[in-house]
Amino acid sequence: MSDKIADMLKKVRQIEIRTNKQVSDALAGAYHSLFKGRGIDFEEAREYMPGDEIRSIDWNVTARTGKAHVKKYREERELTMMLVVDLSASGEFGSGELSKRELAAELASTLAFSASRNNDKVGLVLFTNKVEHVIPPRKGRRHILRVIRDILAFEPSGRGTDISTALDDVNRMLKRKSIVILISDFLQGPDGKLPNPDEKFGDSVFKALDITNRRHDLVCFELVDRRELDLPELGIICLEDSETGQMVSLNTSNQKVREAYNTINSMRLAKFRRALARSRIDLLEVFTDKPFISALRKFFEKRAKR
Repeated sequence: MSDKIADMLKKVRQIEIRTNKQVSDALAGAYHSLFKGRGIDFEEAREYMPGDEIRSIDWNVTARTGKAHVKKYREERELTMMLVVDLSASGEFGSGELSKRELAAELASTLAFSASRNNDKVGLVLFTNKVEHVIPPRKGRRHILRVIRDILAFEPSGRGTDISTALDDVNRMLKRKSIVILISDFLQGPDGKLPNPDEKFGDSVFKALDITNRRHDLVCFELVDRRELDLPELGIICLEDSETGQMVSLNTSNQKVREAYNTINSMRLAKFRRALARSRIDLLEVFTDKPFISALRKFFEKRAKR
């Protein structure tokens, strides 16, 4: 076994250990409350007991047996979770311990194990400016470990981002209502530009998001590295767009330059989030330098109550 493969297997195992520990009963319970099953199925009729709803009496069985019986139902629980993960080149960036791609793997692992505890299937779509790799939904620990491994190890041929194409393919794949988890840094707009909803940002992107949200239970997770939001004071630096290769020089010693950069980023993100909110699409930020489990649990609980 090569060192590269051994290191990868070790990393996958480490993520499994961490995320299994994080998927506590509280998180699994919050997941269950948030993502309901498709409906309820009749299971059996049992004898009436004090406190049972009168409306649940099964009159046919009651007439046949001479004793009052009530209908017992069970939730049709099994769901499918499709993890749709952005593998564009910007995901390789990480100013701290984790890159955005490694964060995506940990987040996806936590969600996948939560789904597994609820006996749901998990599938995977990896995309850049095209759909690169698909794992059909299945159950089981080995299947989830393969999902984690592929998020970390798969080498895409593309570098850009096309959310619309990925979601269009997902909508064609999924024939029944499912949970769609979109994990991306959302550094994409028309023609690869940064999103700006005030300029009709990616009409096709928001159209695809809206269609997916109507057909399925869509939740978006935004991968954030703070160094992409705030410029440090480092003198003259060259920044490269990892997806297009475009270079730009900035004098970070100039306070006005830093403030302008930070303001543009803040406004862009605020507009993007407001645009998602208008479409009733849920979004949670996860940071490369901050544990996400507590925020994820609160997010689940808040969304379930709503």
